[in-house]
Amino acid sequence: MTLLFTDVAVFDGESDSLQDGPVLVRDGRIVAVGPGAEDQASGPVETIEGRGRTLLPGLIDAHFHAYAVSLDMTINEGRPLSYVAHVAARRLGRALGRGFTTVRDVAGGDAGLAAAIHEGLFASPRYLYTGAALSQTGGHGDPRSPDLDVCLCDGHSVEVVDGVDDLRRAVRERFRTGAHAIKVMTSGGVISLADPLRIPQYSAEELAVVSEEAARRGSYVAAHAYSPEAIVHSVHNGIRSIEHGNLLDEETATLMAQHDAFLVPTLATYAAMDRHGEDLGMPEVSRAKNAEVLDAGQRAVQIALNAGVRVGFGTDLMGALETEQLTGLRLQADAVGTFETLRSATSVNADLIGRADLGRITTGAVADLVLVDGDPLTDIEVLASPEAPREVWQAGNPLRR
Repeated sequence: MTLLFTDVAVFDGESDSLQDGPVLVRDGRIVAVGPGAEDQASGPVETIEGRGRTLLPGLIDAHFHAYAVSLDMTINEGRPLSYVAHVAARRLGRALGRGFTTVRDVAGGDAGLAAAIHEGLFASPRYLYTGAALSQTGGHGDPRSPDLDVCLCDGHSVEVVDGVDDLRRAVRERFRTGAHAIKVMTSGGVISLADPLRIPQYSAEELAVVSEEAARRGSYVAAHAYSPEAIVHSVHNGIRSIEHGNLLDEETATLMAQHDAFLVPTLATYAAMDRHGEDLGMPEVSRAKNAEVLDAGQRAVQIALNAGVRVGFGTDLMGALETEQLTGLRLQADAVGTFETLRSATSVNADLIGRADLGRITTGAVADLVLVDGDPLTDIEVLASPEAPREVWQAGNPLRR
């Protein structure tokens, strides 16, 4: 199929101003951009009239949780996987409708869900998964409260694994079953009940073996880490992608830049939990942790960019909070402006996941595209508002609503 997008302004994923169209797509790839692109069309061509609208690359959510059916970690790990997979399919389909044509699931997913997506059994973003995240005993991924004497250590989203040899085996198993990358928990978290936020988790030897095994497979490790202490511990032991990072300071950001580590902020989830957490049954200890990191998140994004850290975009929404996915764009734009936010959700995230052919509108890129009214560089609401109209194409195929 050949598509020609005419009368469109183009955000190419990297430039701080809109470019001129048209955009020519053939067999799911972009073959020409800008004046004269129409001259390269041949054979039957479907023309999409832009009517002055803006064409963007498909968005990438680099911190997505398909299997997070609840804000309660014990429910997430305890529900039958057959049920969880059905919920995941709906969560993924709705994300695609919002314009997220690729997601990176950093605590969950498996070969079965990926196969169903590949076979077209349901509409979904391009799906990159880590499998269950790795947590130490009593770490962020251990869902038990201190007074529980049960084992909830091998769930859909998180597996509790201690020790160098067992971690090496767990990493190899994830890559055997198709994982894109590896996720580890290296600090406390908001919804876990027994771990302080700031204290680093896992030993240096444990993190180093995880990073070593990932590097051998040409992949990388993403770490849940809030505090400077946990981020430094992670980066020094080979971790490339820091998730959240709300308590980041200038010195730690400089270290991240020196090690070419990415920051993936997840601002949407803290604002959503602040507004809705109590009504959804979040424990008081979790609400207190959330208050500690809520306001710091936007400052962390500013600090990271000022230090030269490449900043991506993620959402980290669980349960009913998934409807807040687009809110993350607005919150990040409030912190660092619309251009940096759009770049984070497109080309920077594409570089993070190692796909230079995504997140860009340029010759040779995959034709993941979103068409919106207005100019998102001057008004993020044309993209961030759930009510704003949009049309979505994935590899040149239109999303049928």
